[in-house]
Amino acid sequence: MERRQFLTNVGISTVTSATLVSCQSKNNSTVTANSLPEIKWRMVTSWPKSLDTIFGSVQGFCDRLKQMSGDKFQITPYAAGEIVPGLEVLDTVQNGTVECGHTASYYYIGKNSALAFATGLPFGFTAGQQNAWWYYGGGLEAMRKVYSDFNIINFPAGNTGAQMGGWFKKELKSLADLKGLKMRIPGLGGEVMAKMGVNVQVLPGGELFLALDRGAIDAAEWVGPYDDEKLGLNKAAQYYYYPGWWEAGPSLEVLINKSAWEKLPLEYQTMVEAAAKEANILMLANYDFLNQQSLKTLLAGGTKLMAFPEDILTEAKKVSFSIYEDNSQKNPAFNEIYRSWLEFRTGILQWNKINEFSFTNFLTKTIKN
Repeated sequence: MERRQFLTNVGISTVTSATLVSCQSKNNSTVTANSLPEIKWRMVTSWPKSLDTIFGSVQGFCDRLKQMSGDKFQITPYAAGEIVPGLEVLDTVQNGTVECGHTASYYYIGKNSALAFATGLPFGFTAGQQNAWWYYGGGLEAMRKVYSDFNIINFPAGNTGAQMGGWFKKELKSLADLKGLKMRIPGLGGEVMAKMGVNVQVLPGGELFLALDRGAIDAAEWVGPYDDEKLGLNKAAQYYYYPGWWEAGPSLEVLINKSAWEKLPLEYQTMVEAAAKEANILMLANYDFLNQQSLKTLLAGGTKLMAFPEDILTEAKKVSFSIYEDNSQKNPAFNEIYRSWLEFRTGILQWNKINEFSFTNFLTKTIKN
């Protein structure tokens, strides 16, 4: 059975079970699926519509809810800038201007540094490890506690997989070449780069090409080959670095205003959970499928693929964990999550070193570049 058909069957099965559960209204009469209310929401996002991976996944999430509810629960997604700028999604959902949004939590670490965990930390989890942490390692419970302060409930709803290290106008030969460099990089990865001498900028995806092309910035990271080519970053810079050590498996989320969430019938809440999990799986699969093809196209077009110099990776890891310890001392919420996150990280790295990494390392030795 094909993966998409399998997921469709799982989603329909889950929601069918939910809608068959009757509930009681105030006068104790039975409420059936046919009597569920028609609901229309708006969803703001941090993404341009040109990215059919991320924004396309958001649209897919909304389409699934519409399908599963028999057209009764409809969410209309809006690209960054259509209602609010791409970096104001959390605020807009929090204050109830719209009911929900789709974004990356690390855009908002200025509000609470613990929000970084929901996207991913530098030298943190791969996509598989991140999902293990979310669903079984206490991650979802921990992040919902943080989001509750913003009147928001969150759902993991996408993962890009391990990202690239970004586009640079000049070659990096050592750590010293980062000094004074103007680079677009958000989240704690940006804080790490700043500690290493980079002039950090935070810009939404739709603004990256012009900023890089016109020299407002010297480097920019986004996701990977497919999206980066869509944004035209390869036309603005020549050197393409890897790995994206700050985003080994970053999660994206659906954020829902808690007051709006609590007004939803249980059946609709169940649909949201099912559709979010489906989006989480399909986005990752889509990126892994598309990026391998786009990288070949970029290289054929003159892109120079480069590995980060070893001294940059070594220093970046050192600075990253220093920042984590510093945040732990300043922010009790960060410290609480970090201690359990660190324990989970140690255990899953030990396991993956035996099962997955050893296998991958063997395979990569047998392929030709």
